Amino acid sequence: MAKAPRPGFVKTRLIPALGGDGAAALARAFLEDSAALARDVADAYVIASPDEARGALADLIGLPALPQGEGDLGARIVSAFAALFARGHAPVLLIGADTPTLPRTHLEAAIALLAEQPGRAVFGPTGDGGYWTVGLSVPRPALFEGIAWSTPQVLADTQRAAARAGIAVALAPPWHDIDEPADLELLARQLAEDEAAAPATRAALARLRPFR
Repeated sequence: MAKAPRPGFVKTRLIPALGGDGAAALARAFLEDSAALARDVADAYVIASPDEARGALADLIGLPALPQGEGDLGARIVSAFAALFARGHAPVLLIGADTPTLPRTHLEAAIALLAEQPGRAVFGPTGDGGYWTVGLSVPRPALFEGIAWSTPQVLADTQRAAARAGIAVALAPPWHDIDEPADLELLARQLAEDEAAAPATRAALARLRPFR
């Protein structure tokens, strides 16, 4: 699930560190690296926002594009799962474009958890209280209703929703979203630790040079 990498529309919390154009350039690199990882692991799509950006995003990263549609994040997640299940895909993992250095093994672990118990929901926790992935084998719209999105309680709220609905939950390995200026230091360390990780992000960050 990804936003079009337009200045002022995407990665707005990074604008104080990088400016509007710089934040958009880094978001584009995140998207390229995230798409390359997804394509390497499974059949992949980009679920685009805004809807009219489908063509541009498909051309940018070479994946078929579907619209995110309207509503809050929960409604758009439900819509994405429904569209992919309707195309015969199961299980389905949704990821964002905020984790460009995500290890392939994390995706493989999430897929394995779904395969072990198809009725469960799988989440990959992030340090800010959200999740880098959600995976399902069957529709579970109750998981995404009444969630306080963009808060530190997102995963906890979702786990409570799962408990109310009697849905088993398993957690994939945690990883880190890159959302805030302070996260750029973490991103630089991740890139230094793995020289093969996220080549587009590496190149974009070198051009932007936010750590002078």
